[in-house]
Amino acid sequence: MGKQNVDDYLQQGIHGPKEIKPAERRRFLGTLRERVVVALTQGEVMGKKVQPELGRIFNENSKAHLYLNGNIPYSALSKYIKAAEDQGISYTIVTNKEYNSEYGLVLAYDHAIDKEEITLVKRKRPVVQMKDTEGKGLFSKVKTLFGKK
Repeated sequence: MGKQNVDDYLQQGIHGPKEIKPAERRRFLGTLRERVVVALTQGEVMGKKVQPELGRIFNENSKAHLYLNGNIPYSALSKYIKAAEDQGISYTIVTNKEYNSEYGLVLAYDHAIDKEEITLVKRKRPVVQMKDTEGKGLFSKVKTLFGKK
């Protein structure tokens, strides 16, 4: 065993095994961004119901692993645990007392999938624009509503 190997062995014994991208692992509850299928913020996890789209994602990715933020009350996590168990998805509750991730739930594989969009995109309502049919500005219509011409 060479001197460098002994030093590495001692360092790992003192500080633990070396980790690749420790900040990214803390943020994504112990996994890497390239492995993530979907990630929900703590606020989304604290909502009253499991979003229907998430149920579909669980069904399509039953071989993935679910990571839940242990800093969130169990009462908020329990609905996701039940949904994961219904789909046969294994889960882990990750508690890091030194770092509280903004994510409350991360569904990830044990290998890279490089999915570009990992959040549940909320559909925006179409913007309705008022047309000026009389050739007057919108301000004149407001004045007409209040009885001024």
